[in-house]
Amino acid sequence: MSHTVSRARMTGIGRVLVIVYAVMAIGATGRSFVQIVRRFEEAPLAYSLSATAAVVYILATLALILADRPGWYRMAWIAIVFELSGVIVVGALSFLAPSLFAHDSVWSYFGMGYVFIPLVLPVFGIWWLVKNRPERVRA
Repeated sequence: MSHTVSRARMTGIGRVLVIVYAVMAIGATGRSFVQIVRRFEEAPLAYSLSATAAVVYILATLALILADRPGWYRMAWIAIVFELSGVIVVGALSFLAPSLFAHDSVWSYFGMGYVFIPLVLPVFGIWWLVKNRPERVRA
């Protein structure tokens, strides 16, 4: 794919999406690192989920940036759908079985600790992926 097409994908909403994913990656990575190093025994499930969220945000950021390269568009879909599934499952469980979450994770209560960005972000990510399919961009 040409450099021009790649640049076109990373303007406007695409660029904002990547920036927000990168900020979430940094935030979730920092949070999970501190949680795991300082207090892992207090809430291993919640802190492991925060680390999982960090990995997903890092992967989604890279995949969105590289979505014009073979395999990365699919990886973006996998990461973002996994993220949305995780936010929904963990969000629901944090209400239905709060004893599982002695401490919050990034995705607890549907991302309430992050102003619900973890719930809204994958929806925008999926929308962007649909609008920017490699075939559609080429045409």
